Amino acid sequence: MRLRNIKGSREMIAASAFVIHEEETRAGKWGEIFGNSHPIRIEIGMGKGKFIMTLAKENPHINYIGIEKYSSVLLRALEKMEQEEHPLPNLYFVRMDAEHITKVFAGGEIDRIYLNFSDPWPKDRHAKRRLTSTEYLARYDQILDRDGWIEFKTDNRSLFDFSTASVKEAGWTLRAVTYDLHQDEELRDGNVMTEYEERFSALGNPIHKLIAAR
Repeated sequence: MRLRNIKGSREMIAASAFVIHEEETRAGKWGEIFGNSHPIRIEIGMGKGKFIMTLAKENPHINYIGIEKYSSVLLRALEKMEQEEHPLPNLYFVRMDAEHITKVFAGGEIDRIYLNFSDPWPKDRHAKRRLTSTEYLARYDQILDRDGWIEFKTDNRSLFDFSTASVKEAGWTLRAVTYDLHQDEELRDGNVMTEYEERFSALGNPIHKLIAAR
């Protein structure tokens, strides 16, 4: 899907107090940015921000970072933040490509990683670009706390099967797997839906979810 470029989006992002810039200088310093030692959780490919903003509101003693590489999409999340009556002190955004994530976070600095409805990159030659590939799992291994884990949701069965295989190939453990999240009594408890999830579910598409840890 081709994303529409929004004129001036990069300038608006550069001027936003909700966006952390020069992110590659922040590794190991995120606690200082938030001003506390609370756990830090990130969403890679956060889209318009509904999911991570909901989590930040529900969990004020956890810090969140939303990562999005497309300026036009990140701008929509910033618009949501600006509409809030009170700013969320436990949430910041970063515009970056997740390929560089090990330069932005120090070893063990992240408590949990959320991957929601990631780009499936359907062509085999692009498999390593998928956010659940063994290449990306190796990156997550460097920044996750030893007790941390990954939560991944998608409605794409092929991507989900690829992801479960990647987790096993990388030597990680599948803590939980469901092929129909909204019918899974245990995993749906406390589930926060993304914009995509609401749309796909309304069409009757089952949502797949896995939780993976080392």
